Amino acid sequence: MDLPYRDNVGAVLFNRAGLVLVARRADLPNAEGAPGGWQLPQGGMDAGEDPAVAVFREMEEEIGTCNAKIIAEHPDWLSYDLPPHLLGKALGGKYRGQRQKWFALRFLGEDPEIRLDLDPHPEFDAWRWVRLAELPSLAVSFKREIYDRIARDFARFAG
Repeated sequence: MDLPYRDNVGAVLFNRAGLVLVARRADLPNAEGAPGGWQLPQGGMDAGEDPAVAVFREMEEEIGTCNAKIIAEHPDWLSYDLPPHLLGKALGGKYRGQRQKWFALRFLGEDPEIRLDLDPHPEFDAWRWVRLAELPSLAVSFKREIYDRIARDFARFAG
């Protein structure tokens, strides 16, 4: 299957203590503590959309707030391929995986501003703050390499 990558942005949202927001996917029930149940806010870009604009739009849609400032942009586009059993199913069946631009952001608000219930079809059903180094162990296997890279490259912002 010769499919393209979907352009995507991701947010590594740090609180004042240097912890990172992760959220549990609503479509993975009973994933408490299980690898892959938790991920960073991320989402597809609209055609011609600036990645820095897209990351704020995605945060607003997924976690109910974009009260943050960009503190770093990853210099590279990072990509992952879907595993064979998800090809033709995940991402609307139109993509082989995603090409992602990642941003480190500082959360400027307070925890009650984080709302997962504002979208009529929420992507997440729970959230928490974790140490940046925990990210790779929380990711699904096909995203683990990207989460490992992000954890290394944004380590200077961690608490």
